[in-house]
Amino acid sequence: MRTRLILRTTLLFVATAIAEIVGCFLPYLWLRKGGSIWLLAPAAASLAIFVWLLTLHPAASGRVYAAYGGVYVATALVWLRFVDGVKLSTLDWAGAAVALFGMAIIVSGWSKGS
Repeated sequence: MRTRLILRTTLLFVATAIAEIVGCFLPYLWLRKGGSIWLLAPAAASLAIFVWLLTLHPAASGRVYAAYGGVYVATALVWLRFVDGVKLSTLDWAGAAVALFGMAIIVSGWSKGS
């Protein structure tokens, strides 16, 4: 049961992190890379999806945000590697693993109604 909760939560957090990163990356392209102002429309939609996804978790919002932070760190590093093309160091990967382990600890302590 706990393993399923952690897996489900992790996948939902990854989707949430991607929505947040896309919502922030598109304005960055507009402001820093000369992209079209029309990038702001999908950015706003992506950030709205990000907020909606955060509401789908069963725990208190502070716990959700704390656990989400670990997945966000790992997802942002994967984005940095595969979208921005930056080679990650062993310490980057170790930091992502520690962040994900922290998320798993927080989620494993969730109980119904908490």
